[in-house]
Amino acid sequence: MSDLPLFTSPFAELRRQGRHAIVELRAPALVLSTSHVNGGLRDDLHFLVNHQSCEPVKHQERFELITGLGQDAYHRHVCAELALDPAQTALMGTAAAMQYLGIVTHAWSDLAVTAIVTAGVTGNAGAAGDTAHYDERNGTWERTTPLPTPSAKLPGTHGGTINTLLLFSAPLSPSALTRAAMTMTEAKTSALLELAIGSKTSWRPATGTGTDQFAIATPKDGGSPRTWTGKHTKAGELVGRAVREATLEALRWQNGLEPSLTRSLFHALGRFGLSEEAFKSAQEKLLGEKEFQLLKANWNPVVYDPQLAAPAYAFGTVLERILCGTLNASAARESLINQAALMTAGVAVQPDNFATFRRELIPHLPPSLDHAPEHLLPAAVDLAHRAIALGWQRKWNT
Repeated sequence: MSDLPLFTSPFAELRRQGRHAIVELRAPALVLSTSHVNGGLRDDLHFLVNHQSCEPVKHQERFELITGLGQDAYHRHVCAELALDPAQTALMGTAAAMQYLGIVTHAWSDLAVTAIVTAGVTGNAGAAGDTAHYDERNGTWERTTPLPTPSAKLPGTHGGTINTLLLFSAPLSPSALTRAAMTMTEAKTSALLELAIGSKTSWRPATGTGTDQFAIATPKDGGSPRTWTGKHTKAGELVGRAVREATLEALRWQNGLEPSLTRSLFHALGRFGLSEEAFKSAQEKLLGEKEFQLLKANWNPVVYDPQLAAPAYAFGTVLERILCGTLNASAARESLINQAALMTAGVAVQPDNFATFRRELIPHLPPSLDHAPEHLLPAAVDLAHRAIALGWQRKWNT
């Protein structure tokens, strides 16, 4: 292993060895993990390992190796690479690079909580409850619904994963250790909400990915254990802050998700169906040839324009509230048209012409629109396309 530990404490030490991040537990510990081998609640583990099992895209050889070996044999294979006892090791796998670890520690009194996170969300971010595509029966995976894209893979491969190692410096009761998993998950989701990550298969905000994993460790000895790690306790606060910040840091490096870059039009409205490809196709049809070529030549300044991002996010929020039932049918159409007109005004840099733009957009959202997602989303996206095209036309043609 590396001679330069990335984190060290009397309880645990983190080192990086090639594609592997290895936590050595220096004292008897309670460990709760999602590891396929040695997972669940254990008190006989000495090593927690997160590792890059494959590259994020088109790494078929590794996919075939992992699936060919099976979970038990692959666990032994990784442990053999590291010269670790497979019976004393909990393992997590991801396509994320170990060079992009987010490591954050927060402390209060005698307790320090350290979160060590790798994260990627560009492939299979999703909202809990989204339609699944597989079921496991008799040890094999069966497809239950068509895949959303031709490139979608079996669970555990290539898509994107958030893996969290969480270390406590002082003892927790088994129930507090289990509650920490809930607080940790909420903190991870909080980070995704902060970055406005959307589900890849629905219009909902993402709560995680389909392959997220974790391992939490706490000393068995060292005084009276804490018995609760919910948000009202300092222990829960430390978990939340450390995990949220480490997740944000990991996503910053793995996916380039700087907060300022999330102002893109496609980040704001992608989960509703406004993708870059669809937007380009729509603009080519709505604009004249010279107008479209000028837009293509100035692509980033337009799609990252903060005066477009602000109403685009507002448009998305209104659309989400309609789908959730917050806004009634009689208010929905007007609310969407108002936000679309603000997008037009932002692109055109003509806020004083809001009323004119609003009147021009009214015919493009029918009053009898069905508010079921399969009908509302395409109509709303079309309105957004038209709003931006109108703004681009009017920016120089006044």
